[in-house]
Amino acid sequence: MSDSFDLLVIGGGPGGYPAAIRGAQLGLKVACVERDKLGGVCLNWGCIPSKALLKTAELAHAIRDADRFGLSTGELSIDYAKVVERSRKVSRRFEKGVGSLFKKYGVTQIPGTATLTGPGAVTVSGADGERQLTARHVVLATGARARSFPGITPDGERILTYREAIVLTERPPSVVVLGAGAIGMEFAYFLHAMGSEVTVVEAQPEVLPLEDAEVAAEVRKAFTKSGITVKVGTRVQEVTREGDACAVTLGDGTRLDAHTVLVALGVTPNSDALGLDAVGVRTDARGFIEVDASHRTSVTGVYAVGDVCNAGPALAHVATRQAHVCVERIAGHTVPDVDPTAIPSCTYCQPQVASVGMTEAAAKAAGKDVRIGRFPFVANGRSQGSGHPEGFVKVVIDNRYGEILGAHIVGADATEMVAEFVLARSAEATAETLMTTMHAHPTAAEAMLEAVAKASGESVHI
Repeated sequence: MSDSFDLLVIGGGPGGYPAAIRGAQLGLKVACVERDKLGGVCLNWGCIPSKALLKTAELAHAIRDADRFGLSTGELSIDYAKVVERSRKVSRRFEKGVGSLFKKYGVTQIPGTATLTGPGAVTVSGADGERQLTARHVVLATGARARSFPGITPDGERILTYREAIVLTERPPSVVVLGAGAIGMEFAYFLHAMGSEVTVVEAQPEVLPLEDAEVAAEVRKAFTKSGITVKVGTRVQEVTREGDACAVTLGDGTRLDAHTVLVALGVTPNSDALGLDAVGVRTDARGFIEVDASHRTSVTGVYAVGDVCNAGPALAHVATRQAHVCVERIAGHTVPDVDPTAIPSCTYCQPQVASVGMTEAAAKAAGKDVRIGRFPFVANGRSQGSGHPEGFVKVVIDNRYGEILGAHIVGADATEMVAEFVLARSAEATAETLMTTMHAHPTAAEAMLEAVAKASGESVHI
């Protein structure tokens, strides 16, 4: 087998495997090196299995609430191990699917750990020893891992990261979740639905600190109402293991006791073992690989996409889009840059949160002259009929041109709805365009039209 390729991709996650497949579709001879499972964290320990778990959580809530819909059920019984096993089956199916796509398009799959050893040269260490590869173009797509902090050392048993938590086969009776970003809030929602006593601790003044403040407050109120304890503006000093339990010491000296602690405090890039220094690939102070708009690094012929680089938020869909841009340009095609203002952000707890573009605070801080439109789902027929009238749609619109600067949704179907606003931003659609776009009735999506109309003083339903 030849060890020389046109394109060599290191990492088989949502940045790596699309890069490899697209490269093969464009006629390049491609190989992909992956040290673990194809699909990376997203497919195996993140996006995909977590959404399977969250669907179970939604069903559990629906069953407990069945009487409101005129239905009677017995007491809910949860087989936690079976819940998790279903999520693992979903992941295994998609992992096999990536392997099948590699075969379909002629991508050479190479198991092992890759290290850059020179210009276009890579050494792969695997179960069968070392293998030397060369390539005209090398794409680094090694992703990221859970970030650690002083005084907080995960042990994989009681002090967990997402990677261990996603495969637990026994429900922890009590959990302290450190971090109220998307990962922390999703796990908190799921574990509480399964019957765990849950406390969320966040150092920032509000949960989901990157989201619009009104939206984040709505989620926090919903969590508190459901019985989840939420502590914002609270720092963690130390986490210790005490036998079969854990103690969390907060900044003010307060102690929280729990069976399990989940550390969800961000990620750090998997760039430290790639041999970057040996070939001169530059990283920033945090270890993220520096890239330009074409995802070229400081070394000719070496590129980086996804969570390992400094070009955007650590999201699977960002990695995939970056991979397409990178490989298309390697093949000589002209494609637009990844637009940072058109990146959707989604959190899949209930109520769901989805957004794109600027928050109201960011727009005003940037000196924008804006008008704000809000429309509550309580005034939406479809949402009322489905039993999910909580939440709202909020839009931030530029007064001068009618540009949709940002859109923020909190509600049962937010993550499915946000695509319309992403398309609007990508297509440079104005508020007027959305207001004159017919939306089917009754749908939750009508709330998006109504929010835009409200910002323009033309809503007839509120």
